[in-house]
Amino acid sequence: MVSASAMRVVQPTILSTFVGNRLLQSAQPLHQLFSYNPGSKHVSMQLSKRFSGLTNLLFNGRNADKVLNTKRKRLRPGKISPHRPVPDHIPMPPYVKSKKPPGIASGPEVHDEKGIECMRASGRLAAQVLEFAGTLVKPGIKTDEIDQAVHQMIIDNGAYPSPLGYGGFPKSVCTSVNECICHGIPDSRALEDGDIINIDVTVYLNGYHGDTSATFFCGDVDDEGRKLVQVTKECLDKAISICAPGVELKKIGKTIQEHADKYRYGVVRQFVGHGVGRVFHADPVVLHFRNKESGRMVVNQTFTIEPMLTLGSFNPVMWDDNWTVVTEDGSLSAQFEHTILITEDGAEILTRC
Repeated sequence: MVSASAMRVVQPTILSTFVGNRLLQSAQPLHQLFSYNPGSKHVSMQLSKRFSGLTNLLFNGRNADKVLNTKRKRLRPGKISPHRPVPDHIPMPPYVKSKKPPGIASGPEVHDEKGIECMRASGRLAAQVLEFAGTLVKPGIKTDEIDQAVHQMIIDNGAYPSPLGYGGFPKSVCTSVNECICHGIPDSRALEDGDIINIDVTVYLNGYHGDTSATFFCGDVDDEGRKLVQVTKECLDKAISICAPGVELKKIGKTIQEHADKYRYGVVRQFVGHGVGRVFHADPVVLHFRNKESGRMVVNQTFTIEPMLTLGSFNPVMWDDNWTVVTEDGSLSAQFEHTILITEDGAEILTRC
């Protein structure tokens, strides 16, 4: 976990989409990927305790409750319910017992036949849980109620909710509403008509993680929001379609960026896809924007692709909870994610019902 004084910053970092402010290492020096702007309070350049108090900055001021020219109010932190228990007979990932801030494991997740079947099982369960969670989305439901239902379904199937206890994350699922880019903590806030919400589900079943997410409509969503969600899903689908053995990983980012650019949407750069399998986060780092990173896909490798698009600024700001990440201008953000397996002739989506 990054810890710094208000006057000290850490070096720029790449983040997996479930790491919060925990450091991850790229195979390439990060200064080659990002410019460095000393004094910035945004995740786009560095992470530090300069984010402390930023929540208040967002919510104070005469027009703080209005976002651009819309009537939508900016998100506010709600109340977080107590920790939900997991039965003792359900195996936990190592990071839960160690309580150590996890990082990214070096080396790709490449599986034998047994491992592939385990990945299919965990991916299938994650997809089923996500599908169920989506049916709960309606005006008036609290994101904490979604977490409770997701938690119960996962443990009922003998699995562990991977987010719970990961680097101190307090809940079993991420619920990212409206301008929340990722890592939204389920709380007492009730969904409102016109909201969009990304639900990010990861399960740990038989020693393997399955990771997926989707953005859902709550009630009557305006055309602008619907289009953003549609295009984000298209970006994921197009990126998966080019995956195959020997393909350069950087083509994923190129494919996503080209499609997003057609609609003048922002592509979030600081949160990335990742290898997944026996560990939650592993190589490769999958960038969703144009880049020059090296690396190629290999047969029987599993990783996630999870683009995050924004209507406005793609620069993220972190709340004081060190998890919740929102757009700096309050504009909407959408995300979709799948875990895929590289096969002899392409890619298999593992997180599909």
